[in-house]
Amino acid sequence: MTPALRQAAAAAGAEPAAPPAFDVERVRRDFPALDQTVHGKPLVYLDSAATALKPQAVIDAVTGVYSRDCANIHRAVHLLSQRATAGYERAREAVRRFVNAGSADEIIFTRGTTEGINLVAQSWGRANLREGDEVLITGLEHHSNIVPWQLVCGQTGAHLVVAPITDDGEVRLEDVKARLTDRTKIVAVAQVSNALGTVLPLRPIIDAAHDAGALVLVDGAQGAPHVGVDVQALGCDFYALSGHKLYGPTGAGALFGKRALLEEMPPYQGGGDMILSVTFEETLYAEVPHKFEAGTPNIAGVIGMGAAIEYLEALGVQAAEAHEAALLAYGTEVLEAIPGVRIVGKARDKVAVLSFVMDAAHPHDIGTIVDAEGVAIRTGHHCAQPVMERYCIAATARASLGLYNTREDIDALGRALTRVQEMFG
Repeated sequence: MTPALRQAAAAAGAEPAAPPAFDVERVRRDFPALDQTVHGKPLVYLDSAATALKPQAVIDAVTGVYSRDCANIHRAVHLLSQRATAGYERAREAVRRFVNAGSADEIIFTRGTTEGINLVAQSWGRANLREGDEVLITGLEHHSNIVPWQLVCGQTGAHLVVAPITDDGEVRLEDVKARLTDRTKIVAVAQVSNALGTVLPLRPIIDAAHDAGALVLVDGAQGAPHVGVDVQALGCDFYALSGHKLYGPTGAGALFGKRALLEEMPPYQGGGDMILSVTFEETLYAEVPHKFEAGTPNIAGVIGMGAAIEYLEALGVQAAEAHEAALLAYGTEVLEAIPGVRIVGKARDKVAVLSFVMDAAHPHDIGTIVDAEGVAIRTGHHCAQPVMERYCIAATARASLGLYNTREDIDALGRALTRVQEMFG
């Protein structure tokens, strides 16, 4: 639970429960992908920020749809369709519970965070932004929380405004407040930076934005798997997440939106299952959330995402957070002890990500050599090129943690980086 969420819980008079015990070895047995070798060495997977591995429970849920309940949803009275529909809507309730939305009707299924942000930009943005209006983002954003706003600004005449980041990779509240004006209509901000792991001060930002009369969209792609979500405590207007970062399937995600806003927004796409009636003269749209879910969705993916949430809930989200926090601290120590390694992004509040460069080698060379040692990391700009430009670098190597990682995984990364040094001097 992030400091902002802890403060919100304390304000409501609730004491955060102590996390249950976390048995990482038992957790690892749930992930069949870990039971393999890479280049003759046991796989060490440190790329969960790109996509997390999937537990057997999720794999079984997806397989069950195609092997047993393979039918379309909301469209038929036969039993297979009823079962598929029930599983799909059960996943909606799982997402509602996970983000603590007030109603399942406030949960829209999407292909992921990217589509959720595009939905808001095109549906709310095109209907509400005007010439001279402003959209405020931060310098930490993923391309998925930059490009959709650039597109809608180009369509409407609005302007994109950026709050800077510090040398440590933080966004200061005062820098956000300084850029809020009566022209600011929406603030779009990441909960956690995918490139640096920085946890942003969401609740203060949201409060400041609302005081200025602006709405707030939160990019929760990296936040949802690592710091917990409570959209009612945060007070955000929209919250987008991706199932595959949450140990679920790719191609499935969700968007939370306050019902009053969703009801006012026009549909993002047109097609089947988002209508009440269609004639050649007029179409009447379905109620939310179905108004925004045109066409046959990724049924198995959504059901798998629901299974992933149930898996996380059974483990204990706070216990997983505590486990990852301890790993991050250990990983920071290991990397800082290696001569020539520099961690990029040293925010006081960060999670799950160790982004770094080495004096001896380019990040792509680091990634190649580390892979030969059985360790999977990501190298590049991480779809956050403005972050790289802020530090005057082209790329970093990034080790990102998941609930299945161990101190031994970090040690393997350290040995692999020593190998890089040996090869490049």
